[in-house]
Amino acid sequence: MSSLPSTMKVVHQPDPQSINLVLEDGPLPKLVHPEDCLVRIYTASPCLGELHWEAWFPALFNPGRERVPCTEAAGVIVQAPAQQDHATRVFKEGDEVFFRLGAGLTGNLREYSIARVSQLALKPKSLGWVEAGATPLSALTAWQGVFDQGALDPDGLFGDAAARQKNANLRVLVTGASGVVGSWAIQLAALAGAGGVVAYAGGSSAEYVKSLGATDVIDYKQTTLEQWVAQDPEKRSVDAILDCVGGATLSSCWHVVKEGGILLSVATDPTKDKPEGMTKNLATAKWFLVEPKGSQLDLVAKLIEEGKCVTKVDSAVELEDFNTAFDKVEQKTAKGKVVIKVAKL
Repeated sequence: MSSLPSTMKVVHQPDPQSINLVLEDGPLPKLVHPEDCLVRIYTASPCLGELHWEAWFPALFNPGRERVPCTEAAGVIVQAPAQQDHATRVFKEGDEVFFRLGAGLTGNLREYSIARVSQLALKPKSLGWVEAGATPLSALTAWQGVFDQGALDPDGLFGDAAARQKNANLRVLVTGASGVVGSWAIQLAALAGAGGVVAYAGGSSAEYVKSLGATDVIDYKQTTLEQWVAQDPEKRSVDAILDCVGGATLSSCWHVVKEGGILLSVATDPTKDKPEGMTKNLATAKWFLVEPKGSQLDLVAKLIEEGKCVTKVDSAVELEDFNTAFDKVEQKTAKGKVVIKVAKL
């Protein structure tokens, strides 16, 4: 292992009740878990709302933890466990990786960070550092919303005939389809062979989401989902929905999903937005929190290497300009992920 500095640059959130962030010097993190790897961070990306998470969901957080934002990042391993139980997923010093941490852990907006073997995946060679730092959270959220929690079989992504036949009989809808999670969900559903991939997005994004694999595009500026499905309920209803918007859009989703279908949201709890008088019973209707899974990122990396998926990046800023990145994300003016270059690229 090459010699490491004794201190590093790190961005702290001193108070969970405030979104104020401070860039300062601090010690390198210590490895405490058998799976811990020390990673030299090259890029990291903020997530909408993350500076409020501890105030909103205090039970998810250890009150004594070091409070550093950015759960997703990309970098190079500088220290790896000597013993690793994951026989097919062994990491070593010098490996280029990307990953997403659990929301309750210390984040990655620092020059060195900690990630566990189970959370890591090798960075696709075709993917630059900026794109790598923008990929894990959106891709994993979409993967779990389309496959783990959703209706489609991921084996369809890689040609399994039975899985593709099953998926061909299912229609899925994605709201916020041109956003960072929605765009990944459209790509994954289309690649897995879904019979219909309906995108709810702005009309100006129609060609973009079609290029990702959407079979139908609904312009939210022109019609609501309730109005759209009412024109032909039998043909337009869907088996599963991944909502990335919440609010009135999520409420309208209840009219589109079939009886016994699946309604997932990464924004709010669908049961709280169920329209008054709605009697439809679903197999699943819930908000879900993404889980860090390196094994799924392995498969995402394979798709990227094969040129089948792309990550949507708005811009990249230097570490010193981290506030610019968070402002853009929080104000919802970004047209993709905003990436912070922790290292000089």
